[in-house]
Amino acid sequence: MTPIETNAAPDSGGWARKLGRYREQSAPRGLVELATTALPFALAWAAMWIAVHHGWYALYVLLVPPAAGLLVRMFLIQHDCGHGSFLPNKDANDWLGRAIGVLTFTPYDHWRRSHAIHHATAGNLERRGIGDIDTLTVAEYSARPPLGRLRYWLYRHPLVMFGLGPLYTFFWENRLPWGFMRKGWMPWLSTMGTNVGIALASALMIWLIGAGPFLLVHLPVMALAATFGVWLFYVQHQFDGTHWTGAGAWNAEEAALLGSSHYDLPQPLRWLTANIGVHHVHHLSSRIPFYRLQKVLRDYPELKGVSRLTLWRSFSCLRLALWDEAQQKMVSFREARRQRAVSRA
Repeated sequence: MTPIETNAAPDSGGWARKLGRYREQSAPRGLVELATTALPFALAWAAMWIAVHHGWYALYVLLVPPAAGLLVRMFLIQHDCGHGSFLPNKDANDWLGRAIGVLTFTPYDHWRRSHAIHHATAGNLERRGIGDIDTLTVAEYSARPPLGRLRYWLYRHPLVMFGLGPLYTFFWENRLPWGFMRKGWMPWLSTMGTNVGIALASALMIWLIGAGPFLLVHLPVMALAATFGVWLFYVQHQFDGTHWTGAGAWNAEEAALLGSSHYDLPQPLRWLTANIGVHHVHHLSSRIPFYRLQKVLRDYPELKGVSRLTLWRSFSCLRLALWDEAQQKMVSFREARRQRAVSRA
């Protein structure tokens, strides 16, 4: 069974106009969302330190996943700040996003620019490569030399994509503006400013509780949160039925509805992921705060089944690796090899 309930975009009559009324930000609601995320995260972090201090390692291990989930939610608040959709005031969004960036190891201003490019190019075959997961077509993969195919195969392997990849992205790639070295001062100021903030915050915590306990608490939480985050980003665009086109045929609304999934998660995962699973609506209108996305689905039930992906079915997306232009769908390496063998025969 395909993970997608329908891959046909509903007739909108203009989604930009229809969704305009959901874009209003609320300062009280935003502050509540921030408090109900940051305070539990701080308590979970402190409880982990207490568990380490007293040698209660079973409790320590049990606390890592919820602490990581709350850190993911902090990142998604930062994400909404980057879209200017969390608080009504732009400066408040930006400074909150920068502060959270120290916690999530993500340079806010630099990330915001690359993520804006992702929104402007998602699903466009001719504008891949910035702010997204590298995706080759079957023809591009076949045209690569053996070493190039091996490198891409390794890159798409789940152990790399969700193991080494998140560590590389958040602990190394975010420390320097790779790919933006000659794009002016902003990428450098953003990354270096975040690095200084991370160094100062880490030094303070090490002074308070010691280097060993600090690393033992924060690094596993950060690593697991990074893995969760990469998984969410992966299934939002790498799924059966996703939509890619050339620049000439690319349409923003169609790319949003068909190229972004509705990752229909159960509670409390929906809360922990700040409704980012309603990703097709988010791409339709990125200025809608995450706390209003479920209301959009209630008011427009025709959007619920579009590109819908359940938690259980999402694991089948792990096999997908290449875009088949002939079949207009994502395929696995095995399927691509089989098709190539048939073509040669």
